[in-house]
Amino acid sequence: MNERRLPPVGSAGRKTAGDEYSSGGVVTRDGKVLLVKVQNLKGEKVWTFPKGHLDPGETPKAAALREVHEETGFECEVIGPLTLVRYMFMREGRLVHKRVRWYWMRPGRKSGTPDAKEVLDVKWFAPAEAGNVLRYPGDKRLLTLIEAKLMTVTERED
Repeated sequence: MNERRLPPVGSAGRKTAGDEYSSGGVVTRDGKVLLVKVQNLKGEKVWTFPKGHLDPGETPKAAALREVHEETGFECEVIGPLTLVRYMFMREGRLVHKRVRWYWMRPGRKSGTPDAKEVLDVKWFAPAEAGNVLRYPGDKRLLTLIEAKLMTVTERED
């Protein structure tokens, strides 16, 4: 797979890149996935998986659990790691190189309410429904990955 290389720092006509690290969770229950509705940098309202930045000294796993709780109200348990996603985007004229560590989770008790400043809605979706509302290609790939894992679990239970 060809991966785009970032331009050298100070390249003429290019913005320098900033590195950002986040973690998130793909939470599943009864064959459904938990999504959050947020407003993106362009002001669009989009459904996505819960994620956020790591706090100083925080591990990716701890950040994922914290962010899922803050955005959904669910205390979760990590089933296992899913994948590391890398992408780039522009924020305020600056190129951002983002890395997101994703974990597969199961919900425990609901002990909070979603962050009202950041999250517009939280909803469980069947995978087919989720595929229709997710807009980002990376989220659609995560959904495909989790669907395969859910099928494996279902096959083992049969």
